[in-house]
Amino acid sequence: MEIKNISVIGAGTMGNGIAHVFAQTGFKVTMIDVNAAQLDKALGTITKNLDRQLSKGTITEGQKNTALGNISLVTNLAEGVKDAQLVVEAATENVNLKLEIFKQIDQAAPTGCILATNTSSISITKIAAVTSRPELVIGMHFMNPVPVMKLVEIINGYATSQEVTDTIVALSKQLGKTPCAVNDYPGFIANRILMPMINEAIYSLYEGVAGVEEIDTVMKLGMAHPMGPLQLADFIGLDVCQSILRVLHDGFGNPKYAPCPLLVNMVMAGKHGVKNGEGFYKYTAGSKELLVSDSFKKA
Repeated sequence: MEIKNISVIGAGTMGNGIAHVFAQTGFKVTMIDVNAAQLDKALGTITKNLDRQLSKGTITEGQKNTALGNISLVTNLAEGVKDAQLVVEAATENVNLKLEIFKQIDQAAPTGCILATNTSSISITKIAAVTSRPELVIGMHFMNPVPVMKLVEIINGYATSQEVTDTIVALSKQLGKTPCAVNDYPGFIANRILMPMINEAIYSLYEGVAGVEEIDTVMKLGMAHPMGPLQLADFIGLDVCQSILRVLHDGFGNPKYAPCPLLVNMVMAGKHGVKNGEGFYKYTAGSKELLVSDSFKKA
């Protein structure tokens, strides 16, 4: 399948990153969001990130301008997908929202258009089942920040065709990414392994085994992780971590996947991490400081 026209649904952190890499690689990209202000903000973020690449000498002024020229902004979903050969959905990690979006895409996108989701945990098979083209539905899970991270987790639903998988694997390589194809089970591979580790780190804090800095330092210096698990949880979003753990818990029925009570309490308190400035650390003006103290321990 030859793909030239891409539609990206959602202009948040993931959506603008996905649009960025496709546009920079030469694809025509339609970025879709119901919020026009969010689209303008996303284009500003892409411009800023391209300027950063320009200052580092990794792209030229001409390449920056070409990438920006490849992006168009649309608030109407049906209008935005009408000429697409691939749609990548990057909306909020909410199953009901994604199902509704895929119903709408299926009705508006051309016959033969591949429908991909950037979900980090929701079943591809479940999403595909609300469309009339389940063989054309696939997971295309980019990592954050998209322009920097090399991995794309390719998730095959129950009915995903081999041709679609081969196409998306080849396309990911064209973007300069490293694709890894996996099958559709709760958490796929990335989050099935990552989230229990993050949850265990939160339990270690909750049970008073060690503090935030100690836990993160042990994993960074002892296990060669570039970021400690508690800081990484902040970066992902504590609300997202909780949602993924619940998908794992519901999918496998195993209590080991149940989110730690501390995580649940922090999410209920509105402490979601970097996105709203406060989680296990406090984030102000691009810097972070230790926030969670011994008062968060169980004892």
